[in-house]
Amino acid sequence: MLQKDLILRPDLDLDGSRVRRTAVRAVIEIADRLLMVFSAVNGDYKFPGGGIETDESHADALRREVLEECGRRLQNVGPQIALLSEYDAAAEADMAYFRMDSHYYRCGLVPGEEQDLDLDTYEADLGFAPRWTTLEIALKANRAVLQRNAAPPRWTARETYFLEYLAGS
Repeated sequence: MLQKDLILRPDLDLDGSRVRRTAVRAVIEIADRLLMVFSAVNGDYKFPGGGIETDESHADALRREVLEECGRRLQNVGPQIALLSEYDAAAEADMAYFRMDSHYYRCGLVPGEEQDLDLDTYEADLGFAPRWTTLEIALKANRAVLQRNAAPPRWTARETYFLEYLAGS
């Protein structure tokens, strides 16, 4: 299993107080295509998933997030394949840094079943939509966003790192 710390800001005081969030991400692959969430506004791809709610298991959070962001039901949640921990500046003035732990799992879909999306406001504003794509297309798009954007979305570096890992494995 891949385990990696991604320090997004080298000037962070990692000994200080932190805000910590745990999230799950679904890696769904069929016939060399990945089901990802594409942002029409940013032009980047991310794996479906998000934060775990209070008293929610990783599997339950994955089922909820994939249904909300992709309109699809999970048939199974397979093994965890990666844990990426991001460190960035905290939005809270009294905190030194923000830590996001993203757990990536291989998952399978219930065949043929599609439902309406249930996006958060910011997700709808960013034009999030599920899209089947190749690893190469997603990686190329994310690299382009990182190169041309001085302040890319927080998740783009993480997802690009993970796509590069998948490309090499």
